[in-house]
Amino acid sequence: MEESRSASNTPQSVYYSPRSSTASTRTVATPPTPPPLPTPSKISLVQPSQKKKHKTKFIRAVRSVFRSFPILAPSCKFPTPGGDGPHRAVNLSGTKVCGTLFGYRKGRVSLSLQENPRCLPSFVVELSMQTGVLQREMAAGMVRIALECERRPEKDKITIMEEPLWTMFCNGKKVGYAVKREATEEDLHVMELLKAVSMGAGVLLGRSDVDGGDGEFSYMRAHFEHVVGSKDSETLYMLSPDGVNNCGPELTIFFVRI
Repeated sequence: MEESRSASNTPQSVYYSPRSSTASTRTVATPPTPPPLPTPSKISLVQPSQKKKHKTKFIRAVRSVFRSFPILAPSCKFPTPGGDGPHRAVNLSGTKVCGTLFGYRKGRVSLSLQENPRCLPSFVVELSMQTGVLQREMAAGMVRIALECERRPEKDKITIMEEPLWTMFCNGKKVGYAVKREATEEDLHVMELLKAVSMGAGVLLGRSDVDGGDGEFSYMRAHFEHVVGSKDSETLYMLSPDGVNNCGPELTIFFVRI
């Protein structure tokens, strides 16, 4: 009697055969506990400084005052990028920023701007081009990207780089729309991985469910000269590693209100 009681306390699972209504018992093995997911890396990027922003506003105010003066010497011309010949040096006057083009090879490429590689992104825009297509365009020669938006009275209070949407042209051909967005967790993770990279290009390990078996994630980082022409015109000129662009910038991005 005691043996039957102890046997009845043993945990068993009950199942019914599809061919018979008679119940039988079997022991069910408990599946092993899955390993914990890896903890995401801590983001150590810092906020960009505010001094340069105030300085930029001051410079814009000074420029607007000088623009109101009449032109007394029309024969005097300032050098323009890509001026009179292919070997003419490019003289730029603006704020130097760190720019990163990144994305999955078959996905849309994004542009992130930082004060320096150790700062959080201050501007992220998703372009309407695949990363692989932009790489081929840049390998073939100079690339000019124009991001255009409409000029409206209600937009006078915001800068052009605060616009949410632009029509995108690449070397004069319309390719779609560019969208400004907040930096995602994946964006911050990429910027964290590239924190020690001042300039260069390479491939990071991506997710296999996004870009096939290897999940190829490409990036290209360089210094850009950010030139503010007016409230309706700003330009990013990619700088060469030696600081001299004899044939003009390899990549130029124009932000224009028309």
